[in-house]
Amino acid sequence: MSVSDKIRKPKWLKVKLPTAIAYKNVRSIVKQNTLHTICESGNCPNIGECWGEGTATFMILGNICTRSCGFCNVKTGRPLPVDTNEPKNIANSVKLMKIKHAVITSVDRDDLKDGGASVWFETINKIRKVNPGTTLETLIPDFKGIKENIQKIIDLVPEVVSHNMETVERLTKKVRIQAKYQRSLDTLRILYEGGIRTKSGIMLGLGETDKEVVQTMKDLRKIGVSIITIGQYLQPSKKHLSVAEYVHPDKFAEFKEIGLLLGFSVVESGPLVRSSYHAEKHLF
Repeated sequence: MSVSDKIRKPKWLKVKLPTAIAYKNVRSIVKQNTLHTICESGNCPNIGECWGEGTATFMILGNICTRSCGFCNVKTGRPLPVDTNEPKNIANSVKLMKIKHAVITSVDRDDLKDGGASVWFETINKIRKVNPGTTLETLIPDFKGIKENIQKIIDLVPEVVSHNMETVERLTKKVRIQAKYQRSLDTLRILYEGGIRTKSGIMLGLGETDKEVVQTMKDLRKIGVSIITIGQYLQPSKKHLSVAEYVHPDKFAEFKEIGLLLGFSVVESGPLVRSSYHAEKHLF
């Protein structure tokens, strides 16, 4: 039996079902047109709030990842060939859903020579062509830290580029397995040095200490990251890493205060916070 099986979820993790008219309209469009969003497939607790604000997150490069992170519910294995129609389909989905601010993310595609960077480039270009009024946040993989591939994102100057650390340095090997803490920092540094507004996120409840969380925040500030999200890790299934602790909202508030003192311009910190939470408010 896992730790998360033994610990009952606290009341602060309970979410009310979304009822806003704007959310219902978007959900209807998604269902009628068989559109795919991480908001639904990831069972995001903030789906009602985000869709109500005209924000949605799309995943590109398929739904099979070449990495096997211990926290993630995305399938791991041999990905299918790249869908050449995907950039156009994503752009049309953004238009159909009347999205004001789109967040684009992807699986890791270590099987591709450029890690999928060229598909990212095409997707961003197509979204901007079809939806000139839509702002963008790109939540990118590390592209193995290869500057040439990261530069393809920089060249398109998305309003925000995010890459998640996910956890503290000590737990990185356990939580992210194929990822490297320093490589993720290097990816964010390259983005910042390229003039990009950068963002990152971490999860709590995996066994980290307060000191380690603060050190991670300091590491991110040192390389210019100005936006950080801090949320509670929730175990997707019994096959995934167990929850070591359900962190109290007061602790999240404490980390928010520390983050602001460290110089982050935006700190989203709370049990239900996810990478794209309030993404539309991170533009300036």
